[in-house]
Amino acid sequence: MTGTTTPLAGRTALVSGGGNGLGSAIARSLRSDGAHVVITGRTERTLEETAARLGPGVDHRVCDVSRPGDVETLAEQLADEEISILVNNAGIAGPVAALTDVTPQEWDEVFAVNVRGMFLMCRAFLPPMTRRGAGDVINVASVSGKRPLLRRTPYCASKMAVIGLTTTLACEVGPLGVRVNSLSPGPVSGPRMERNFRLEAERAGSSRAEAEAAFVSRAALGRMVTEEEVGSAVTAMLRMPGLCGADIDLSAGMVAR
Repeated sequence: MTGTTTPLAGRTALVSGGGNGLGSAIARSLRSDGAHVVITGRTERTLEETAARLGPGVDHRVCDVSRPGDVETLAEQLADEEISILVNNAGIAGPVAALTDVTPQEWDEVFAVNVRGMFLMCRAFLPPMTRRGAGDVINVASVSGKRPLLRRTPYCASKMAVIGLTTTLACEVGPLGVRVNSLSPGPVSGPRMERNFRLEAERAGSSRAEAEAAFVSRAALGRMVTEEEVGSAVTAMLRMPGLCGADIDLSAGMVAR
């Protein structure tokens, strides 16, 4: 990128859950727009492989965002970096089961990663942004936080919590120059949805293809979105200076029906 002017040149972005899936796609899009990127996750080998694949300008740190000690250590490791973009992407799908079959441990695990992890990351990395009077936080939510998704109560409840966290935090730090927004993807093609289709097919006694067709039929475009589209949406949101306290749907029309 030497000699090329790009929209995010000179900025450093921290992406949680950046080792694979959406996190990797988001990191790739940020890097393509000129940002220096730090990806975090729980598995060092995965992070190393992803950073190597994405190329120069992408670093990695091991961090379990659900653990306060890990997040504190991460903040110490990056104390010399001016993190001006925080993308809270780390999340888990949780169980596919009726609420009465979900254990308290399963419920707590989903909220520990999907909600407490965002809280801990914002708590650690917002203060330098507010002191500088500038910064961006993008929290990855889901359309499942806004519409029913049977047998996925912990996940849906956690994503609704993310949207509430986002809108309230935006009001707290917006006056200090920091923009906070959330991005709500619909079904994203990839391994996670393949797992969900397989489990739903087993439950319903149908084929995996039938489970997928029934799911995507709820979208106006009749398809899932791609990881690359999610990555591009993040960088597009960063180029919209008036965007604050917003939740952006990227669902191929899933919410519209």
